[in-house]
Order: sequence, then structure tokens, then C-alpha cells
Amino acid sequence: MYAYPQTRRDPVTDQLHGVAVTDPYRWLEDGQSAQVLAWTEAQNRFSDQVFAGLPYPESFAGRLQEVLGGETLSSPQVRSGRVFFLRRRAGQNQPVLYMRDGETERVLLDPNQVNEKGTTAMDWWYPSPDGKFLAYGYSNNGDEWSVLHVLDIDAGEVLGERIPRTRHCALAWEPDSSGFYYTRYPQPGEVEPGQENYNNHIFYHKIGRGWEDDPKVFGEGRPPRSFMWPSLHDRGRWLLIHMNHGWNATDLLLMDRQAPEKGFVTITAGLDNLFHASILGGTIYALTNYKAPRYRVIAIDPANPAEEHWREVVPEQPDLAIHGGEIAGDRFILHGLKDVVSHLYTVPLAGGELTEILLPPLGAIAELATEKKGRYAYIQWQSFTSPPAIYQLDVETGELALWAESEAAVDPSQIRVKQVFYTSKDGTRVPMFILHRKDLTLNGDLPTVLTGYGGFNIARTPGFMATLYPWLERGGVYAIANLRGGSEYGEAWHRAGMLANKQNVFDDFIGAAEYLIAAGYTRKERLGISGGSNGGLLMGAALTQRPDLFQAVFCAVPLLDMLRYHKFLIGALWISEYGSADDPEQFGYIHDYSPYHHVTEGAEYPAVFFHTAASDSRVDPLHARKMAALLQQANGSANPILLRIEFEAGHGAGKPIAKLVQAQAETWGFFAWQLGLES
Repeated sequence: MYAYPQTRRDPVTDQLHGVAVTDPYRWLEDGQSAQVLAWTEAQNRFSDQVFAGLPYPESFAGRLQEVLGGETLSSPQVRSGRVFFLRRRAGQNQPVLYMRDGETERVLLDPNQVNEKGTTAMDWWYPSPDGKFLAYGYSNNGDEWSVLHVLDIDAGEVLGERIPRTRHCALAWEPDSSGFYYTRYPQPGEVEPGQENYNNHIFYHKIGRGWEDDPKVFGEGRPPRSFMWPSLHDRGRWLLIHMNHGWNATDLLLMDRQAPEKGFVTITAGLDNLFHASILGGTIYALTNYKAPRYRVIAIDPANPAEEHWREVVPEQPDLAIHGGEIAGDRFILHGLKDVVSHLYTVPLAGGELTEILLPPLGAIAELATEKKGRYAYIQWQSFTSPPAIYQLDVETGELALWAESEAAVDPSQIRVKQVFYTSKDGTRVPMFILHRKDLTLNGDLPTVLTGYGGFNIARTPGFMATLYPWLERGGVYAIANLRGGSEYGEAWHRAGMLANKQNVFDDFIGAAEYLIAAGYTRKERLGISGGSNGGLLMGAALTQRPDLFQAVFCAVPLLDMLRYHKFLIGALWISEYGSADDPEQFGYIHDYSPYHHVTEGAEYPAVFFHTAASDSRVDPLHARKMAALLQQANGSANPILLRIEFEAGHGAGKPIAKLVQAQAETWGFFAWQLGLES
């Protein structure tokens, strides 16, 4: 048994809908208290001591530095023929923003020059329609609380704008680049304490004007937990607002800026469905799952927005879950998933048959960028064995050509990728990808790591993961289960894993683990599981529901106390996905699986490594602190329960290479140690 740092128990009992719920570690919720900070430092020191006695973290670090040092490309955008994209070269902590204009390419923004630690990140960026200006957000230490800046691209000059509280900013430029609509959160003190993490409203900024004088355009009186984004269309005539309520419902509101006195007209509202819309020539084109769980495209006349006047442009497809679409020329460019693999199509705006543009096999489209009047679309594509590349699609001819590619310090030809399908507890067919070295023989004894996510309408597609290769190269197996709760098969798949259906996600994951054992890949003593954020909740549920099935668990930035998650940071935004313990009915099913409330005294738990970050502004580190303390006290096995809380780091976005290497080396070292991978 391990001599863990001492943790006092100070039980607090709540009565929730007639149920007594006792929390022995409520005091660990206050991450700013001196006692909690001292406890955190003691836990970090303890983890340091454990890892110091192992050969694995250090042996992984060198190879991770090499694979993460490869050049990567991402996020193409095109404005007036200028193509903007991110590239990270060897030795750089953060991606750098480039612009290619014809044959000329140059650096626009390099966050690596701002902060020598590499902890300043570019969170988002929006080129103006004429390609001459760029609004962008920088944040520090992974906290994602951006400050908005504006770059005059041709002059190479950063203007005087410094707009705070622009976290995950949505922004729409005027056609003449004179100003923009943007989203901003309230300053602390402008609303009740805690509410500054919500109430995201739309403002209008004129270049050169102090942001304090920016008028609020939209959001007042709207639900404080909705999030919204503005867009301008038809040379700035139409201001279109998307207002999302969670990850399952969108309202569309429209202002004709030629008649602003009429205000906003409601196009859709109150429907429990998603809409993603654009406007061309006075017609609204919307990708929606309304009456089409796998999505369809409809056309709406702003003068007659009632449903009976809608025109279906692209009907729902029987075997394709449409994931995105943009207008280019006189066509839609659509992409979607067939059994979790990306496919690309064009179709006339007037409707008609889909024309498929053939992509390389078994891959994923990460980004699609077009201009409405442009001839070319830019597609970021990748696969498990192909690092991100940008392809240029000639919309007129349908020709797809490689435009730019990454350079990886790995040999993907040595890796086998297999897609399998297994049956979950209730009979649902679930897909899973399995990766391993081609020369491995299935003997039921391979060190194997299984991961999944299962939530928020997010699909786990076959994307390139450089950090996975050191594990695969040494003979490890890696499996990715496509659980319900994601968007792999459209909205029905999402809803089958949310709210009262959340247990389906955990059953799907347990089914994946049982498949890997039954199919001869591994055994429970050599099976590890890994997940972060909502996937961290999955890890907590898996280890408390089936502690006998796994040897090791890596649980990152997790949600674990599901009865109180909505009370911290931006947790209330997720009520539409999980529900809230404040609601008597929702309390019942949340309490049935909440990992923190299902730790059993004396039960034999697998080895667990919790990893979280002090600057996380999404999921409060309190979850990992409390769960680590509880498991250290309750665990009846000799397996270690470790906690690492990173400082100057957040939920994961914008993490510099140096921190990535350190974190990944410990993660793979933990699995190598526990699953018996040869050093």
C-alpha cells in the first residue's frame, strides 16, 4: 500500500429530494485556499516520487519530443483569394498564423514571440472579408479568457484594440472592415458573482473606438446560458444570429440592416433541433436535424419564414450523417460521416443529386473553408496514419489537389488500422477503431489502451495523433470506441447518450472493453482506459461500475461529482447534456451514475492517474481533487491512486509542446508500468 499525503475528512451532508448525500471532502472544492494549495503540492510531490522510480516517463519523453516536433498544418480560411492557415514547425510551442497570397507566403502572428514559456496561445482568429484585417484573441496559461486584438495585415501593424472577456469569441466583420459584431462576457461586478461566466452578448465595435463604448446589439433578456454568434451576409445587408441552447437546439434571428427599425425577425425558435445557416441572394440556406436526425439542407425565404414555406434542397440521406456544409459559387460543399469515415460532396444550390469528391480512405475532414463567390474550397483532411493536409477543391471542375501537407517524424506504414463493430448491452451496434503495429500477433496478452468520449454531439473520427506513436511503436494497442452521445450517426445517436440515456455511453464503453478481451487482443490485467473532460466522466463511471475489468485508468480534467458540477465555472452550460441535480427527476438518474458517489469502501480499484490543471476555466479541478482523495482512502487494492495538478495550464487548448511532452510522457509511462509494456 502507498503512504499517501494525509487528507482530512470533514463530512458535509445535504438532503437532496429526500436523499441524504454525504461529501467527506467538500473542503477540497476551494482551490484558492492555503490548505488546498498545500494539499495539492503534497499530491504533486507524491506523484513525482512515484514516477521518479520508473524508467518509463523519461524514456517516452525523448520520442514524444521528436514526434511532436514534426510540422503540422490546420485551420484553413480564405478571404478575397488570400488563404490563412496555422502551421507549427519543429521547436515551436504554439502554432503560427500564416497567409498565402498567390505564391507569396508570410507569417502574420507568432504567439511564440509573445511569451518565452510558450503559454500564450492564439485562441481564435477572423480575417475580414477583404483579407486586409484580422481580429484575434490571445490568452495565457490555458485559461481561454481571450483579449481581442486587431492586425492591419498589409501594414503589419497591431492596432490599439484591446477588448477583454472575449472567450471563444464569435465575430462578423463589416464588408469594408470598418468594424465588427462580436461576443463578449460581462466584467466581474457587472452581474451577480458567478454569472460573469455566462451572459455572453453581442456588441458592435467600430475600429478605433474604445470598447467600453461599444453598444450591446443582442442578448439582453435572452437566456443567460445560451451562446450565440453573429454573421453578415449579402454585402452586409443581413445580420444573422445563431443562438444555441446547449448542444441540441438553435434559434435563428435575422435583421435586415436596410430596415433596422424593424429589429430582429425570428426565423426559428423553440425547436429542440440544431440549425446552421448562411444567406446568399436573400435566401437562407440551413443545415438542420429538424425532422431529419442525419441532417438535411433547407431553403427559407426571410419574408415568409414559416415552416410551410420551407424548401428542401438536400434531403436526409439514409447512410450519411451530414456534419457540415458551405456555399461556394453556385454549389454546396457538404461533408459527412458513413460509419465514422468522412465523405465529401457537392450539390447545386437549387438541389439535385449529390456528387461525391473522392477522398483518401479511412480519414476525417477537420475543416472546410470556402468563399461564397469563390471558385475554390480548402479542406483539412487527416487520418490515423496521415498527418493533417490541406486540399484545394476546384468547385467548377470537381478536381481535388493537395495544397499543403504536414511532415511527421513517424512511419505510419508500420501501423495497422482496423475498424470493428461490436454489440452493446442493449443490442446496439457500436463501431470501434483499433490500431497496432502490423507485426503484432494477437495472443490475448497485448498491453492495450481503450478510449472514448460519448457526449456533446462530438464524433471521434480517425484523426492523426502524433503522441500515440511512441506507444504503438513499442508494441502497445490503442482502441477508440465510437460511443453513443456523439454525432457519429446523427442526432439520434447523440440523444441516445445524453440526459436520462447517459448510462448507454458507459454500457457502450464497457462493451468495447469486453470485446477487446473476447477478440484476443488483451486481458483485464493488461487493459487500460483513458479519457478527458466528458471522457473523464466516462473514466469515473467505468472504474466505479466495473473496477474488475481494467488494470489502469488515466482520467484527465474530469467531471466526477455530478451532483454539484453545475455550480462551478461554466458547468451550468452543460445542464442540457447531463441534467441538474436541482431537478428531482434528473437527480435520480444522475445520482445513479455520479462516480464520486459510487466509490465503495474497501473495493479493489484499478490503478488510477488523475490529471488536471489549475487554470482550467471549463471543468473545475475540484472534481479530480475530491475523487483522488476519496479513492486513496477507500481503495482496497495495492494499486496506486495518483494525482497531478498542472499549473500554468488549462483544459488543454493552447498547451505548449514542453508541457505536452511532460504530460504525455507521464501518461504513457503510467500505462507502460501498469500494463507491462517492455521498457
